[in-house]
Amino acid sequence: MDEYYMRQALTIAQYARGRTSPNPMVGAVIVQAGHIVGQGWHRLAGTPHAEIHALAQAGELAKGATIYVTLEPCSHHGRTGPCTDALLKAGVKKVVVAMTDPNPKVAGNGLARLKAAGIEVVEGVLAAEAAKLNEVFIKWISTGLPFASLKTAMSLDGKIAAYTGHSKWITSSAAREYVHTLRDTHDAILVGIGTLLADDPQLTTRLPAGGKNPLRIIVDSMARTPLTANVVKDQQSQTVIAVSRSAPKEKITALQKSGVEVLLLEQTPLGLNLRQLYKILGERQISSILVEGGAAVNASLLAENLIDKVYSFIAPKIVGGKNAPGPVGGMGVSAVDQAIMLEDIHTHTIGSDILISGYVTGREGRDVYRTCGRIRDN
Repeated sequence: MDEYYMRQALTIAQYARGRTSPNPMVGAVIVQAGHIVGQGWHRLAGTPHAEIHALAQAGELAKGATIYVTLEPCSHHGRTGPCTDALLKAGVKKVVVAMTDPNPKVAGNGLARLKAAGIEVVEGVLAAEAAKLNEVFIKWISTGLPFASLKTAMSLDGKIAAYTGHSKWITSSAAREYVHTLRDTHDAILVGIGTLLADDPQLTTRLPAGGKNPLRIIVDSMARTPLTANVVKDQQSQTVIAVSRSAPKEKITALQKSGVEVLLLEQTPLGLNLRQLYKILGERQISSILVEGGAAVNASLLAENLIDKVYSFIAPKIVGGKNAPGPVGGMGVSAVDQAIMLEDIHTHTIGSDILISGYVTGREGRDVYRTCGRIRDN
């Protein structure tokens, strides 16, 4: 029964996907005498936590009840008060949690306080599922870097455009709409200057029901972004352009006057210091990035161990052409057995296309749940 109620808590936690950043998604279910009497989920950073919503719904029925929570209740004062205080005041008898909170401000303190007050505490129910639910939060709070998802779209023969550069559209409208759902749930979207110059993308979320526009990030070492570009002239979302210190000062000034933010980054042998960029974004509480290319940026991020998850769309088309580009540029590996591998693979059909998703093997993002030390390996 513990797993049954915890699954319910995990399900409702997902209602706020993409809306709680930089906080985790959390669900809570209160059970009294075999019946659910209250449930809630964290809806937006800075607003009441899941436990508070569930307690409000349960009212007096929370006394002597069991609460199932997908993440350890907090015990510190942030933008809201400690959930442990609310649970003690309500008189719950038992607290069942999926996983402890990797946030150093919590990290077991909430459970310790409940135990000290005589509350029965059960830990680790569906811990692996809870960790996967909050993979973005766990990566960010544990490393200070955002969780990065790489999206690619290519033909059956691995081309992202014809040899002329024409690329609209490789995938179906259904696949493109799915990409907009990804944009809606990420804090930021990142492309390179090559993609911007070729496609002049808007980098906004355009779903039938609307959606959240992510922060737009352009990797543009020499500040070549035109002032007429969509990401400059339209103000639907904030734009950040990452440039090198070698970029012409007059171009930087012109971009700044147009209302975009320009970040000066150091250079590495591979180009701009993208890890420095991630660190700056992480400090700004950007916990997730959707990378949409192009080939040069994709190669650099993979080489620098800065991609955690991959979404690869494959369209049933053959483009051909030895000069037609693929999704990842750079030198590549010298032998196939050196290729970057994915694990935990999932395959879906979306419209006429196939989506393959998976996690980069042995990288920070995939291993971070295990390094928390309190989550069993799945």
